[in-house]
Amino acid sequence: MTNKRRQLALNVFFMRFGHHPAAWRSPGVTATGRPDIKYWVDMAKLAERAKFDTFFVADFIGRSGDKLEQTSRLGGAFQFEPLTLLSTIAAHTQHIGLVATVNTNFSEPYNIARQLASLDHISGGRAGWNVVSSYREDTSQNFGIKELRGHGERYERAEEFVAVVKAYWDSWDDDAFDHPDRPAARFFDPRAAHVVKHEGAYFSADGLLDIARPLQGHPVLVQAGNSDTGREFAAKVGEMTYSSATSLEVAQAYYRDVKHRLPHYGRDPDDIKIAPGLSVIVADTDQEAQDKFQALQDAVDFTQGLMGLDVSAYPLDGPLPDDIPIPENGRGRIQQLIELGKRENLTIRQLILKFSVARGHVQVIGSPAKVADLMEQWFVERGADGFNVVPPLLPGGFEDFVRLVVPELQRRGLFRKEYEGRSFRENLGLKRPADLESRHSQALRAESGRKLSSAVG
Repeated sequence: MTNKRRQLALNVFFMRFGHHPAAWRSPGVTATGRPDIKYWVDMAKLAERAKFDTFFVADFIGRSGDKLEQTSRLGGAFQFEPLTLLSTIAAHTQHIGLVATVNTNFSEPYNIARQLASLDHISGGRAGWNVVSSYREDTSQNFGIKELRGHGERYERAEEFVAVVKAYWDSWDDDAFDHPDRPAARFFDPRAAHVVKHEGAYFSADGLLDIARPLQGHPVLVQAGNSDTGREFAAKVGEMTYSSATSLEVAQAYYRDVKHRLPHYGRDPDDIKIAPGLSVIVADTDQEAQDKFQALQDAVDFTQGLMGLDVSAYPLDGPLPDDIPIPENGRGRIQQLIELGKRENLTIRQLILKFSVARGHVQVIGSPAKVADLMEQWFVERGADGFNVVPPLLPGGFEDFVRLVVPELQRRGLFRKEYEGRSFRENLGLKRPADLESRHSQALRAESGRKLSSAVG
């Protein structure tokens, strides 16, 4: 354990126009679905200048040809493929962590192990993987996948997927390619290779990764899941969670629950960073921030439903029905939505304005001091180790956060003024996984120590 002062972890989650569903309709926004690499690079550079830990990219993969009328009303979901985008951003940044969302339902472990190892080397040790197992029918049809996968099965499959990926990352010692023997014509020592032999319920693998072990050992594993299954998955494999909570009490309960599960897997509670989403609009005054927010609210399109729930058959100014079917995908978040509606007796319209806009995250609208006060309270009172900032409007909303909130957090001693680590892991304060040879040596030393102790006793 380190005595180093606990510091906020700050991540930023970018969408093309912002997270508010009406962001693309805002005056002054150039609303186009054509990818713009300069925009993304500029945003990453700004986040790095502000000393953020993470530049996070989601992946809303797959579109249906059967819902064009509904899809035509969505802005901001037509973006670059994450790993391709982050490889470019890596070349224009030096310190900030680069987290890509990759869905375990629509790829193979070897491909992802190879791609993320490549990104880790390209970036100098800054890659991260947001492991998701969401399963939308629209997406599966694009891949020709016809079988249904339930909530539990998706997590079981994802767990095995991650295990195989880790095995490939560990298929070479850290220094396997550092000592080529030219006189002997041997490029590497075969003893530095650890062949993957895996036969599981979902995957079969036999071989070696065709790139050196990642600089970080393993890229940082990120996970988002509020359901009980998602929390268990986070405790077993996650190193940072993008959770959601609308109150400090909910955040504290999640924080305690996930942290308390880690020892069951031989992990320390500090081995995972809990980073709830933070939907924030900040301005010099509370009133100015409220005015900005109201302008976005006035442009909300109520035909888009409610977090995956089809509410078109119900009156907007009536309550959410008790018997509305809950889809398999996003179950934890939707349960939050239902509980909020019942707790505050909200209509469907009010739920859309309150929940769909912030997407289940805590929302703060006001001055820099007001925003920093909330962040400090959640951090100090163990509702969060940091935050995943989800700006409703971009780029202006994030520019305001950097200009107004970051200096206030630094003034309070909550957030860094300079990067101190060389890798994403180091800046987050996470351990680096040792290679298999080192782990084997440690195990032998531990076993030897136990035998010696027993003999002495």
